[in-house]
Amino acid sequence: MAITASAVKELREKTGAGMMDCKKALNETDGDMDAAVDWLRKKGLAAAAKKAGRVAADGLVAAVADGTKGALVEINAETDFVARNDQFQGFVSEVAKIAISVDGDDAAILAADYPETGRNVADELTNKIATIGENMSFRRAEALSVSEGVVAAYVHSAVVPGLGKIGVLVGLESTGDAAALQALGKQLAMHVAAAQPLFTTKDDVDQTALDRERDVLSEQARASGKPEEIIAKMVEGRLRKYYEEVVLNEQIFVIDGETKISKVIENAAKDAGAPIKLTGFARYVLGEGIEKKEDDFAAEVAAAVQG
Repeated sequence: MAITASAVKELREKTGAGMMDCKKALNETDGDMDAAVDWLRKKGLAAAAKKAGRVAADGLVAAVADGTKGALVEINAETDFVARNDQFQGFVSEVAKIAISVDGDDAAILAADYPETGRNVADELTNKIATIGENMSFRRAEALSVSEGVVAAYVHSAVVPGLGKIGVLVGLESTGDAAALQALGKQLAMHVAAAQPLFTTKDDVDQTALDRERDVLSEQARASGKPEEIIAKMVEGRLRKYYEEVVLNEQIFVIDGETKISKVIENAAKDAGAPIKLTGFARYVLGEGIEKKEDDFAAEVAAAVQG
């Protein structure tokens, strides 16, 4: 099949491999992007890539928590200018509060009454578009809750409290001291914002992702020419490293640079006065997976001159 320049560019951005290597990888895999990433990795031409799209949309992410519940919301706009608008910020904050009350259900959020307007959230969004004069869209929401304990919320580089470009929730189930749990939750949420885990525990790791990683690691190990029994040990060792990269409980705490997260939680239980279970987390990055149209300024000027 014909390989497009845009596909080569996308693969290069995902892997950091050279342009010709990316083109060859796509040709070898019939244009399958994921397979091409693996092909490059097996050849030692690319690092392991986490599946994250380019962050290229504007707007705001909200992260809010209330006791045992919390919610994340992302609402996009065309420009960063709108993200600094008081009306837009107020709207996103209010929608996040509504998201908690309906457990993060998108349809329920849009259908919910927006306070003091007589409109629902969807209609209020339309009203804000008309008032502010820029297109906006409700993109996604997610809720997190625990039966007892706390849900902690954190926004990295917040433009105003609870609003920014990276939002995180962490759920801690415990009968321990709420203040100690909240302090721990805030630190763990900061860690999640920086370390970008994909799973909470080893048991949560997607089997397809694990099989794919094992296949890549096996091919890399075989390239060393060592016997199969040695290769098996090499793969298991590298899988442990993989877990340390993508599993929250297995990661090293970014705040002290030496303690595994599972141990951090175990140690914190002493201060809280009761066992603590990390039940889950959620992390939103503004515009994650959305590619913004890249304008060719030179072409735009040329077109204006000709037109």
